[in-house]
Amino acid sequence: MAGNPKHQTHHVAVLAFPFTSHPGKLLDLVLKLAPAAPHVLFSFFTTSKANTSLFSKPSSSFHSVKAHNVADGLPEGFVPSVNPEEAIGLFLKAAPGNFMRALKDAEASTGLKVRCLLTDAFLWFAGDMAEEIKVPWVPVCSGPHSILVHVETDFIRQRVGTISSTGGGKQALDFLPGFSRYQIPDLPEGVVTGGLDSPVATMLHKMGQKLPKAAAVVMNSFDDLAPEIDNVLKSRFKRLLNYGPKSLLSQSPQLPKDDSGCLEWLDKNKPASVVYIAFGTMATPPPHELEALAQALIDTGFPFIWSFRGNIEDFLPKEYNKSSLNGKIVSWAPQMQVLRHASVGVFVTHAGWNSVMESIAAGVPMICRPFFGDQRLNMRTIVAVWGIGTKFEGGVITKIGMVKALELVLKHKEGKEMRDKIVALKNLAQQAVESNGSSTHAFNSLVDIVTK
Repeated sequence: MAGNPKHQTHHVAVLAFPFTSHPGKLLDLVLKLAPAAPHVLFSFFTTSKANTSLFSKPSSSFHSVKAHNVADGLPEGFVPSVNPEEAIGLFLKAAPGNFMRALKDAEASTGLKVRCLLTDAFLWFAGDMAEEIKVPWVPVCSGPHSILVHVETDFIRQRVGTISSTGGGKQALDFLPGFSRYQIPDLPEGVVTGGLDSPVATMLHKMGQKLPKAAAVVMNSFDDLAPEIDNVLKSRFKRLLNYGPKSLLSQSPQLPKDDSGCLEWLDKNKPASVVYIAFGTMATPPPHELEALAQALIDTGFPFIWSFRGNIEDFLPKEYNKSSLNGKIVSWAPQMQVLRHASVGVFVTHAGWNSVMESIAAGVPMICRPFFGDQRLNMRTIVAVWGIGTKFEGGVITKIGMVKALELVLKHKEGKEMRDKIVALKNLAQQAVESNGSSTHAFNSLVDIVTK
């Protein structure tokens, strides 16, 4: 897994936030950078649990990427609670010292000084580390809307105050550029609602304060997607590099294997007829919503692929079992390849930013059921700003609501309009990643920063 030191004259430290899909997304970017920077050794730092799952399968792409384990900050015999924030809080408390020690060890073992810190933006303290060792800090983050909110958190709090419940009424956020269609309930928890001093809220607030000090802020987005918001971010940051949608970038490592046969199954279906359902790695709708979703699929008869970890039969009506459904239930699906398949007509999603970008890159409208973080903000953007998807009344899945949403997107003229709008965005995304496109230029600038 280690690189060949003869060829590698340059050392970049990559610091990953070890929760949810964050480490995998950062490693994807590193595996795109590696072929463009053959003289660079990328040392990838995260917890052993995250590294084990990322580096368990041998890959030729890893030859210049070396995994280093960082302690997770959990006390001996720690029993995880229902609230994942506890483990996040303990990790973050110990993280600055743990990362710095691991980084020094990697320098000693490779004989190469680190020349750049490429990190998950959540690890805001990496800005202080970079200052201490006098190298550039390049944080990587998701989408422009949530980043602007975290950069402007103090200003938002001054304008609307803080609200202890999740309420906040329908007050508009029109005092932020590009936010005239957003309201307080769209904001992530910890900005003005919920626990403002929880580990995650504190981390995001500090990130927003620190990002303007970065050498460049790297985002999985493209220049034509949210120009008004990008312009504000460009005025706050030294450099903003939109290099997305990263799923379209040609330097992609090999495609994941389709072990569950999703693509072959999709080949047997009509164009734009299949429902693809996936709610990300962290959240699952509660049992009554899963039941409503299953009932709606049975009642409408639309063919579907559902990426679901667990036993779906627990949520089906008594007279049904898995084999009587007009669909395919898999524990994991090659999401980008599924979305790009001509027979997929709609994506039922939690509206996490990476899923939104993959949907745009594939030109597939969305039905959104957000859970936490930036997902409600993304849903508002999808529905009210871009017009490329729909949501559930009351924010939860009911059988009637699901039937209505599926029929709206797959059968009615509104669905056709959503598809036309998202295909227009897909075309802009495609232009951005072409050889002379804005995302390709941004990616090349990132290569320059990490290799200089």
